[in-house]
Amino acid sequence: MSFTLASRIRLNDGHLMPIFGLGLYQAASSSKTTQIITDAIRLGYSLIDTAELYRNESQVGEAVKNSIDRKEIFITTKLFRTNDGCQGLYKSFNHSLQQLNTNYIDLYLIHAPQGGHVLEVYKEMVQLQKEGKIRSIGVSNFGVQHLKWLKQAGFVPAVNQIELHPWWPNEDIVDYCRTNNIAIMGYSPLGKGHFLNDPYLIKLSEKYGKTPAQILIRWSLQNGFITIPKTTSGIERLKENMNVFDFVLSDEDMKGLSNYGKKNPQNTGWDPTKNSKEQFGPI
Repeated sequence: MSFTLASRIRLNDGHLMPIFGLGLYQAASSSKTTQIITDAIRLGYSLIDTAELYRNESQVGEAVKNSIDRKEIFITTKLFRTNDGCQGLYKSFNHSLQQLNTNYIDLYLIHAPQGGHVLEVYKEMVQLQKEGKIRSIGVSNFGVQHLKWLKQAGFVPAVNQIELHPWWPNEDIVDYCRTNNIAIMGYSPLGKGHFLNDPYLIKLSEKYGKTPAQILIRWSLQNGFITIPKTTSGIERLKENMNVFDFVLSDEDMKGLSNYGKKNPQNTGWDPTKNSKEQFGPI
């Protein structure tokens, strides 16, 4: 499977999206985070994933302004709550635009199927897309049932961002997304570091001359997932995470790692993919 740091996929709305980028979950609202983002951009990262909840959108805006032409970077951010319906959407969206120092967002996601007004908010996001303020609309942490409810209303998101690694493969959601041409974006590809000392993973690491983190990132990319490893450690970790385009995991090792992880399934804590219809809201 041949791809590079510059590789992109075409979403179902026609827009191109990088397959690899920087995740900013738990990155502090600080100058250190601004520097990490700046370093990532200078190294060639072209996708930045933030969120209203993360409280580091302003650091993204500052780093982009000082480092690169806005058109050359793909910014993803997320609406945290749908509780306040369209009024809450516009308040959050406009705040994100201000914090990010931009007049459009490449990919805007509903962070989770919760709040009771999901469909109402999604419909209004379509209007923002028509106005050119959002390029692509997506969702995050949506299970199969939530995606089906959207489809019943006539909506198919461009992207679904979910937790993905060998120990939490979310196969039912992945299968549904592939069948319905929804791009799959995987967060926590390193499982928050919980598995980096696993003997099976270390064995693969030694075989390929790569770190356990690089093995997991490569597993994600070879599965066709848009992959956004995070770091708060600085430039050397950024380099490590991006140094995954010069080797290929064999089919046997891809399957072996997948099967190994599934024997002991573990997620990293939060899993709204099973949220109820009441949390989703009227259909």
